[in-house]
Amino acid sequence: MKVRVLCRRWWTLLAFLALAALIAGCGGVGTGGTGGFTASISGKVADGYLVNATVFLDKNGNYQWDAGEPLTTTDINGGYKLDVDPADVGNYPIVAMAIKGVTIDKDTNQTVANSYLLSMPKESVSGTAGNNFISPLTSQLRELMETGKYSTMQQATDDLRANMGLPIGTDITADYIAANNTDMHAVAQNMATLMGNQMDQVFGTSGSTITVDVNRYRGMMGTIFSNMPSIMGSNVQTGMFNINNTMSTVLPNVPQTRMGQPYQNMSSAFRGMLGGMNTRTNW
Repeated sequence: MKVRVLCRRWWTLLAFLALAALIAGCGGVGTGGTGGFTASISGKVADGYLVNATVFLDKNGNYQWDAGEPLTTTDINGGYKLDVDPADVGNYPIVAMAIKGVTIDKDTNQTVANSYLLSMPKESVSGTAGNNFISPLTSQLRELMETGKYSTMQQATDDLRANMGLPIGTDITADYIAANNTDMHAVAQNMATLMGNQMDQVFGTSGSTITVDVNRYRGMMGTIFSNMPSIMGSNVQTGMFNINNTMSTVLPNVPQTRMGQPYQNMSSAFRGMLGGMNTRTNW
């Protein structure tokens, strides 16, 4: 009997230690770290503010969460806080995942109809509290920077702003909801809709984990960028319909990302896909 009791106690202790190690490795809710991190990155996630979206520091650039990457979820106001190593601030992008049936869009107070992925470029990541706003527009900025065609964030920002027809000086990285910028809010909503509609082309699953085909994601973002005027003009519904149908046809033809191969950027993934649609040649 004593042997059985000791065995039970031993296995209970082992289970407790294993659970403690797991929590330490994941960092618990809101940190994803080991307890030694001292810097905080905070902000909000939107097309409308997104509640229960997953947010993480994407240290290996694969657009999906991996063990050891700081991880959290957004609160009831769409806000998040990541506790990270101070040396990592500004060196890695932040990714946010809106998850179908889980994440709530405060524009509608309903869960999102499709999953979609947002990010912000590492060049914009700041340790200043609340400055790290993630949206479809910051996602587009990240992809512009990934092309290697821009030497500064300002150049990429100016190109995106001009492509959207927004006034000089417009801050693309700003919280357009707090600023009541209805034009930026509307185009972000349209972009999120297009991105969500392509979920089946871009996302996969591995067990319970959502996987991301980076090449197809970047091809999708290249398509959206090149046709931005079509989702901002007076005939938005027609433009959205045409872009969505074209992406549904051509994205399956983008070569899938293969293990060990470098990712394409959005211009090379996009180039040659869209036939007669509006395309850019200055990337």
